[in-house]
Amino acid sequence: MKGKIALEEHFGIKETISGSRSFFTKGVSFSSTIKDRLEDINQYRLEMMDEAGIEVSVISLNSPAIQMILSKDKAIETAMLANDTLAEMCAANKKRFACFAALPMQDPDAAAKELHRCVKDYGFVGALVNGYSQLDDEDNSIYYDLPQYWDFWGEIDKLGIPFYMHPRAPLFSQRKAYEGHPWLAAAAWGFSVETGTHALRLMGSGLFDKYPNINIILGHLGELLPINIWRTEHRILAIPRGCPAKRPFSEYLANNFYVTTSGNFRLSPLLAAMMEMGSDRILFATDYPFETMTEASDWFDNVQIAETDRQKIGRLNSIELFNIDMNI
Repeated sequence: MKGKIALEEHFGIKETISGSRSFFTKGVSFSSTIKDRLEDINQYRLEMMDEAGIEVSVISLNSPAIQMILSKDKAIETAMLANDTLAEMCAANKKRFACFAALPMQDPDAAAKELHRCVKDYGFVGALVNGYSQLDDEDNSIYYDLPQYWDFWGEIDKLGIPFYMHPRAPLFSQRKAYEGHPWLAAAAWGFSVETGTHALRLMGSGLFDKYPNINIILGHLGELLPINIWRTEHRILAIPRGCPAKRPFSEYLANNFYVTTSGNFRLSPLLAAMMEMGSDRILFATDYPFETMTEASDWFDNVQIAETDRQKIGRLNSIELFNIDMNI
């Protein structure tokens, strides 16, 4: 399929790239396979996009980046630097690139201010945040269902733009279940458990009852939620334990969430997401450079779904959600 629009396509600056080294082991060269491609926008990346039939990439900062910075002031400073750098790198080729803002969620008011700046001054189409934020203490994880974030979500609602919740691994102090099995802690498993739990916290908090028009994007075909949402909802309805959510969790998933194909190139979870959410709520993505554009595109271009669904997922849903002008 030609003309695809890809999400979760990462870049990095020198202040944030080192955070992604933890995804790799001594047997895999971070420098040769990842670092150069994170720093590149307009050369090798464009060649790969052309080869994979990707017309537009929506670029976002690498993980965990801003969210791992313990100093509030430093997080604000680095987020602004990353957004300024991204805007400058993409300005010469607006036909091929759109941008997600990095946000200093350690300070929700500053995050809202920075998002407004990126949308107003640079035309960014949304935000991508790498899961929970740390603040002051390495063992401190802050989740965005907490009361101090509700005004921030109000600003998201006013702007009418989506918020991409990208994964990160759980804090080291919370990895008891992974001891002796480090290969499970990050992308292989821990990412999905951590991020899916964060999404369920948002659902259970009543956030989408107050702001019913907010759209959250999850990668990797929904971080396990489309497969397990019935079970979660069923048990909460049976034993609510004070859950303040006013609607079934499956309704929030189908109405307030989108999922992308990033890094999950398999028919069965795609079909699960389509059955639970509908093809209007699924978006193409590759997770470049942590995955290859060619593998993602070869799979998607040939996966056994209807061509109308392929066009929606590969292109049309993103045009509508992000209001992308394809005639620039």
